[in-house]
Amino acid sequence: MEKDERLLLASIEDKARRCLRTNAPQHTGFLSLEQCAAAEDICRGEHYRGLLYGGYEDAERRVMIFLPDYIDEEDIPGQFQPLSAIRAELSKGAQKLSHRDYLGALLGLGVERSVIGDILVRDDGADIIVLAEMADFFVRNFEKAGRMNLHVSQIGLDSIKQSYVDHSEITDTVASLRLDNLISSAFRLSRGAAQEAVRQGLVSVNGRQSLKADMALDEGDKLVLRGKGKAVLKEVGGRSRKDRIIVTIDKYK
Repeated sequence: MEKDERLLLASIEDKARRCLRTNAPQHTGFLSLEQCAAAEDICRGEHYRGLLYGGYEDAERRVMIFLPDYIDEEDIPGQFQPLSAIRAELSKGAQKLSHRDYLGALLGLGVERSVIGDILVRDDGADIIVLAEMADFFVRNFEKAGRMNLHVSQIGLDSIKQSYVDHSEITDTVASLRLDNLISSAFRLSRGAAQEAVRQGLVSVNGRQSLKADMALDEGDKLVLRGKGKAVLKEVGGRSRKDRIIVTIDKYK
């Protein structure tokens, strides 16, 4: 285990123990898919009450919230809201910026990656999930990205505009409902490339990182391939003449 990974796991467990000691909610910074899985393993192993939360349903980067006994999970984030969002708007007619443009500019302000959640890019700007205590800092200091000037304001999490708007429907046949087969179909990859993406930790199923290429999927499962987008296994149909399973997948851009 690398030193940075050991330090991260220690900090996650420290938050959990502080919750028990103070009887007050605690939260980590934003975690990657792999780190989210590690945080869940800590909770299961030590029986901590932890909840992963990223500001909206399909968030990839999320914080782990540790809860005292008197707070129900259903009351989060109502009683305890560790996240906020900012909206970065481009001037009319300005060139569209990429996820990398926004992230690079934010990190250029001297902050750590752990204070920034998902960056939902659109043609006219981006909505960015951040730790609540950092929202005002970004509103005051985040003025430019990729040579483009920005107008930045704080918004409510219920006002964020998700990136996944346009989608296409894919009908394909697969030998089985294994994860690697569905990733291959949804993102037009070879099966070998799909297996490698899973092995590298780039794939999540229903918000949780999956490292098992042979994981069996069901209708309604949500797949994310980092850097490529999101897909939903919409329908599992009958068999083709070659005895392959017919599937329908919604691929979100």
